[in-house]
Amino acid sequence: MACLVPSCRRHQPARLLAAIALALGLSATPAAAVGSAPSPPLFAERWIDGTNGAEPATQVQALDADTFVIRQSVHSNFEAPFLYLLFGRDRALLVDTGAEGGSIRPTVDRLVDEWLAAHKRKRIALVVAHSHSHGDHVAGDAAFQARPDTTVVGLKPADVAAFFGIGRWPDEVVRFDLGGRALSILPTPGHQAAAIMVYDPRLKMLLSGDTLYPGRLYVPVNFLVDNRASVDRLAKFAARHPIRAVLGAHIEMSRTAGRDYPHEAATHPDEHPLELPASAIAELDAGLRASLDVPEKPQVHDHFIIYPVAPRSE
Repeated sequence: MACLVPSCRRHQPARLLAAIALALGLSATPAAAVGSAPSPPLFAERWIDGTNGAEPATQVQALDADTFVIRQSVHSNFEAPFLYLLFGRDRALLVDTGAEGGSIRPTVDRLVDEWLAAHKRKRIALVVAHSHSHGDHVAGDAAFQARPDTTVVGLKPADVAAFFGIGRWPDEVVRFDLGGRALSILPTPGHQAAAIMVYDPRLKMLLSGDTLYPGRLYVPVNFLVDNRASVDRLAKFAARHPIRAVLGAHIEMSRTAGRDYPHEAATHPDEHPLELPASAIAELDAGLRASLDVPEKPQVHDHFIIYPVAPRSE
């Protein structure tokens, strides 16, 4: 994400139980209701946003006992990315490793240790994948390379396709089973060539990376065709699968409709919620049909901004 810019608590037991109850309720939401009515907040705590002085290096909030959302502090990197850790019976999936200046592995190790203790187990395999290959999502990879029982997926489209078994990149959606928890992997090149999304049918959550989040959706003008095609496929997928919320990799918007923070803002006062409704997918799909061939001429929406930028190599 940052490389496209022109100027180029530990969780509390009570909160965890509340999140588990909430997630169980979410899994029973009828498909017809998804995106059609205001939803209760997904997260019990306000996300760290740089406005309270000292804040921890990371913050963790649980969607259920097997699903954790991690935020890197804006004090360590202005990108303040969100990462996702999902557990199944046989393996866990970490989506992204954070931006430069972060220290993500200690948080992940702690969450893994706590999950293992809760399940009276000694080990579980960890797969480290990426929403896409920009630096603010892969900077922590080196800390996981020598970690026991860990596989770090490569950063090229061919690496991603080979690992997940995607034979027809980017047109094929594939199943990735963590063991009793089968996820869908959706190739979504456009923002970046190796971009994917992850759909979790258990919680009806779509992990959308930098392709859709409350912020500036940077698209190199030479990748507009790819991005349009990816979001069009995504809209067709969403029409067939209930999506309770879209969870992206950043927050760059305030709660004021259409207002984002300045690039590299050190604080995010009155920050937009992380989650977007499923209806945002159709809104993005429609927005991308407009002429977007002029770099630095953004298309402003209430909850995100489509932001064409100069051509890039990948």
